[in-house]
Amino acid sequence: MPHRPASLPADAAGDALVGSHEGSHVRVAVICARFNGEVSTRLLEGALRKLEECGVTEANRVVVWVPGSFELPLAAQAVTKSGSFDAVVCLGAVIRGDTAHFDFVAGECAAGLQRVQLDTGLPIAFGVLTTENLFQALERSGGTVGNKGEEAVETVIEMVNLLKAVTERGAALRSHARTPLSY
Repeated sequence: MPHRPASLPADAAGDALVGSHEGSHVRVAVICARFNGEVSTRLLEGALRKLEECGVTEANRVVVWVPGSFELPLAAQAVTKSGSFDAVVCLGAVIRGDTAHFDFVAGECAAGLQRVQLDTGLPIAFGVLTTENLFQALERSGGTVGNKGEEAVETVIEMVNLLKAVTERGAALRSHARTPLSY
């Protein structure tokens, strides 16, 4: 069964800000690692399917291929610096082997993507599978556990919409303030 974000409790909805999955206005770059390509391709198929479902047009999306998951942060940084995209979806698979290579690639990829996200303020989805074996990766890329590429797309579109709502709410609060804040 796929892991999904919990729904908000009924009494928490009220005036809370929550992003939607409506993406007709969102420009998305999908960066995909070629290493473990069988899995990455399945993640990409799910991501493209979900982009279509969310209303992101072909004109508002691009797919970028990199050699492996370790290269995802640099490509994400380049995409965000272009100023042409609202969000980035990073897809790949790091499958544990008999060496410590897995630990370095997976951890550095995650840390690098988080750094790019925080440095740029743009949503970047971590759609990189970190699994013990190929079977687990296949299960998470269109098997019984769902497709993490689809989930990554939902995440970035929701975050784009949420950040927009936060900005708009902040502007509305500032415009309604009777006196400026002084500290």
